[in-house]
Amino acid sequence: MSLSELFPIDRWNFSTRSILNVLSDEDYSYLISNRSNERYQRGDVIFREGSVPSGIFLITKGRIKKYKVDQDGKEQVIYIANQGELIGYHAILSEERYSDSAAALENCTISFIPKEDFMEVLHRSPLLAQRLLKAMSHEFTVLSNSISVLAHRTAAERLAIALIVLREKFKEEGLQQEVAINISRSDLANIAGIAQENVVRILKEFKSEHILETHGRNISIKDIKLLVKRTNYK
Repeated sequence: MSLSELFPIDRWNFSTRSILNVLSDEDYSYLISNRSNERYQRGDVIFREGSVPSGIFLITKGRIKKYKVDQDGKEQVIYIANQGELIGYHAILSEERYSDSAAALENCTISFIPKEDFMEVLHRSPLLAQRLLKAMSHEFTVLSNSISVLAHRTAAERLAIALIVLREKFKEEGLQQEVAINISRSDLANIAGIAQENVVRILKEFKSEHILETHGRNISIKDIKLLVKRTNYK
């Protein structure tokens, strides 16, 4: 039984991985002709909220987190992006400063694509514009659901939903082996919107219920049906 039969994962997850697939070979070659590749260590900041964008970022290896920081310095992780996904394009399209920050969740390689090249290809390709519009519309649905979770769900329900989404993010494409979610308890708390001590306590509960196992930073989901049940999703 697939996860989508147990839980409406598409309402909680989005991906920009397929956006560039609509480009012709010529347009894709133009898009990446002036790109530069940068390596980031875990925790390195890629861009900061309030800074002026000069291009977009294509993740070629690793995962990044997008997050906002409140006036007390507390992070709220908004989204985890995988290899093959684009980040930073919202600010370019809106002609505004970055509305959030991005940092490496693990060691990453990221291609920087200048704003001018991105906008030129966007003007050339109506299909790319349509795909971006569709992606941003779906993102709005996902973010609306996330806000609802923070407002109305218990800490255990929030964490269960966060773990289900992360399980999808950490899957290796085409491979069926057990998924190991490699993430700090701090980042997990910032994704679920709960205190770190609550994350540790609830993970112990889930472990005692044979829902998951932990090995250092790694979290392995053993029974996805029980985890879905813990979301109390109706």
